[in-house]
This record gives sequence, structure tokens and C-alpha cells, in this order.
Amino acid sequence: MRIIRGYIIKEISVPFFYSLVIFTFVLLMGNLIQLAELLITKGVEIIYVGRLFLNLIPYLLSYTIPMSILTAVLLTFGKLSADNEIIAIRASGISLFPIMIPVLVVGMLFCMLSIYLNDKVLPKSHFASRKILSDIGLKKPTAYLEAGTFIKTFKKYIIFIYSIDKNKLNNIRIYEPQEGKPTRTIIAKHGEFIPIPEQKILKLRLIDGISDEPNPEDPNSFFKLTFKTYFLTLDLAENQGPLEKKPKDMTIQELKEEIEKFKKDNIDSSPLLTEIHKKISISFASLAFIIIGFPLAVRTKRQEKSIGFGMSLLIIMIYYILSALGEALALRQKCQPALSMWIPNILLVLIGAILFYKAETR
Repeated sequence: MRIIRGYIIKEISVPFFYSLVIFTFVLLMGNLIQLAELLITKGVEIIYVGRLFLNLIPYLLSYTIPMSILTAVLLTFGKLSADNEIIAIRASGISLFPIMIPVLVVGMLFCMLSIYLNDKVLPKSHFASRKILSDIGLKKPTAYLEAGTFIKTFKKYIIFIYSIDKNKLNNIRIYEPQEGKPTRTIIAKHGEFIPIPEQKILKLRLIDGISDEPNPEDPNSFFKLTFKTYFLTLDLAENQGPLEKKPKDMTIQELKEEIEKFKKDNIDSSPLLTEIHKKISISFASLAFIIIGFPLAVRTKRQEKSIGFGMSLLIIMIYYILSALGEALALRQKCQPALSMWIPNILLVLIGAILFYKAETR
């Protein structure tokens, strides 16, 4: 049995490694486009982009580790079954369960790793990313301002910018709604932001434009003022207070402490409880994938990698759709978080157990 266990672990490790690289790379590519846009188009410093990239990796691994385990199980045991190696092992008097044990042990180890990743590493990286984005917003405001849309980031003003080229703005419209008075309008051909992060203010330098200025004799009316240069101060302190942790930024212990505070104030804490069960249930996805993947691979007897990847993607898609559905039910208080967030794992384990039983008894 020791030889068989070693053989199975060796066989499953190679497709696991390749699957991990492929899945992580695929998920990374979509985010790399956004990071490259920050660096090239928006002019964000490379150190910020690099830090965002590093903090992105734990988030991706929380998904790609269970995905890779499922793919590795399907590919490995599909090949062993197609080559009749499973039949040969069973013919020597060994049942399927001992063959599955080493994979289950590996799965449990990855579950423990995922719990640490989702509970300790991921909240820190998520919160660190939010801090970085906040710093970018202070030092490079154009990085998160979109041209061609009404920008309502600033309390007093609604800003519309036709085009943004790094820190250069073109064709700017600024509207200042005033209760009981006509809306004040400022139009400029060009402009640029001058960030002053230490004071949490942002100066907007406008060039060649027209401004509505209050008429001293009639405050309810304006007169047009043509200007070559006009400075407008935007107070970021109004919009950016101390950065508070969201549920995704908290560890399980921090979430429990927050729940206790909410209970004292009679505040519904179901979103926090949902986040706790989400962290734990997703961590055990690796084990659920092994339990359903093993009997599927043995029954299908296909060694083509395309078949294995196809089955893997289908199961993964179903799992995360059920996970999203469970989260929605929990947040809408249609179902208890302790049940709804575990629905995907429970279903996969039940189906896997039935398939395993049928494969073992046939």
C-alpha cells in the first residue's frame, strides 16, 4: 500500500502544479490589464502597481488551489482508470477507499492551508489593497476618474471631463448645485490636478474658461467671468475619513468581536456571520472537490486532458454559482448562514458519496 500511495501522490502532484499555474495565470491576466492601464495610461507609480499585484495573489490562490486539486484528481484518476490501473489494483484485493485515502489526506492539508489563507492572509492583503488605492486617489486622482461620465466624488461639485491624458484634463464642465439658487457652472478648455495629500485637499487648475460668479447686487443671479487661469479647491477630507475595515478585511476573530458589539446594540449581524461561514466553507472546497472528482474520474475512464478540464470547469462553475446563491439567501435572511454557505459543499459531498458507493459496489 505504501508504494501505491507514493505512486498516486506522485501522479497527482504534476497535474496539480500545472493546473495551479494555468488557472492562476488565466485569472491574473484579466487583472493585469487593469494594472497595466494604471501604470501606462494613468501614470500611477510602479511601486503602487507592484504592491497591488502582490496583494492580488492571495485572493487568486484562494480560488485556484481548490480548482487545481479538482482538475488534478480528474486528470490523474481518469488516466489511471483508462489505463486499467485501477482495475489491476482492485484485482489485487484493494478497494477504492484505500486508494482515495492519500488524496483525502492531501486535500485536508490544503483545507488547513486555505483556512489560514482565507482567515489571516487574505483579509490583510485585501485591506492593504484598499489602503494603496486610497493613497493613489490622494496622490494621483486622475487614476480613478473616468472621462465621459459625471463624477460625483466631491461633495459640492459634479464634474464632467471629456478626456483625460495622465494628469491633463480637456473640456471640463463643473456644476455646483445650490439649494434655492441656480446651479453655478464653470467651463474650461484645459486643466490639471495639483494634489496636496498632507492637507487632504486637491487643487484643480483650470485654463481658458468661463465661470458663473454671484452678482453682488443680486445673489440669486450670476454674471459670466472669462479667465485664463482659475483655481478650485476640492476638499478630500470630506470624502476620505479614516479607512475602516469591511467584513472582507477582517479575520474570523475580528468578525466574532464585531458580532458581539452588534448584538449589544441590537444590530443585525447576519452579513458578518455569512462572511465567517464563507471563509470556512470555501476553505473546505478542496475536500468536496476530491470527494466528487474521484468517483467521476474512475467512472468516466477518459484520459484526454480536454475532457478532464471540461468536467473540472463545469463542476467549478456549478460550485461557485451555488456559493453565490447561498450568500444571497443568507444576506436576504431567507436562510441561515450556517446552512446556506455550506450548500455547495454538502451537495458535492452527497453526490460524490453516492457515485463512490456505486463505483465501489459494481
